[in-house]
Amino acid sequence: MLWLEHGSRLNLIPTKDAAGVAKFKEAGAIIIGKMNMHKLGMGTTGLDSYFGPVYNPWNSEYIPGGSSSGSAAAVASGMCYATFDTDAIGSCRLPAACCGVVGFKGTYGLVSPKGILEGEEPPDEMILWLNHPGITTRSVEDIALLLNILAERNEQTKKVAFISELAKNRKLRIGVANNFRADNEVSETFEKAVETIRNLGHHMSRAAAPFSDPSRGISNIEADRKTIAGQTFKDIDILLLPTTTTPVPKVKDAGTNPQALSPENTVFANYYGLPAISVPCGFDKNGLPLGLQIVGKPWDDETVLRLAYQYQITTDHGKKHPIK
Repeated sequence: MLWLEHGSRLNLIPTKDAAGVAKFKEAGAIIIGKMNMHKLGMGTTGLDSYFGPVYNPWNSEYIPGGSSSGSAAAVASGMCYATFDTDAIGSCRLPAACCGVVGFKGTYGLVSPKGILEGEEPPDEMILWLNHPGITTRSVEDIALLLNILAERNEQTKKVAFISELAKNRKLRIGVANNFRADNEVSETFEKAVETIRNLGHHMSRAAAPFSDPSRGISNIEADRKTIAGQTFKDIDILLLPTTTTPVPKVKDAGTNPQALSPENTVFANYYGLPAISVPCGFDKNGLPLGLQIVGKPWDDETVLRLAYQYQITTDHGKKHPIK
């Protein structure tokens, strides 16, 4: 396991473990240390950090994504088995897509955030609502194994064994997003992933992703979260769309823009508190990974993982790793 650094001059040492770290230790995990990241989690490139930029292990001329940049780079390069991250606008899924690994954030409340910001000034209310603990690994199966340890047990999850859920096989109603923004290269790779999933025998239809604009505030967020299942997921079980809007940007093209990698395909899952995962689905013309995003309704995390697992074992994208 790896725990995240601020990416800033501050190097706070908490007096006790975060809830998730404590659960990992109790299960026998070896905590290696902290990783570099975009400073204070305030960007999607991983280039701005007190400790220097994070390098994409596939090609150092390209960004690793962010803000959990070091996590995705470390998992992709084989430095560790998994990382425990946070995801407020796509901070776990975006670097996972850029580095060719799996990034997952669960339903809001599935994994406890308690202690993650221990000893710091309390974040603003928007961050408290949008931020979700996340996990980065090389495989969906590893995500499920870790969720068996991490997941809070309540009425929705008390009987769920995430690793066992992967083997179940039921036909799903899958919505293919028809309103996302992406360039031609991303769209073409996405459609190939859709066709692979279609061949698994699921019912496919076109559907609109419930894109949101956090800049408008969160005054209605609780009400919106209560109604999302009956709206977007009334006629579908799962929603598919690309994780990113473009291929991985070059470092020189990203420049000093902290949002050079757009989070517009990911942030809606944070606003509505939806389970979402990014899995590798191919490579762009420059040999950099691209990600497929699978999003589910609240507290249906196991269905998201099951479809992601089916897709991953059907393809070989997740078996390819950077050359050391």
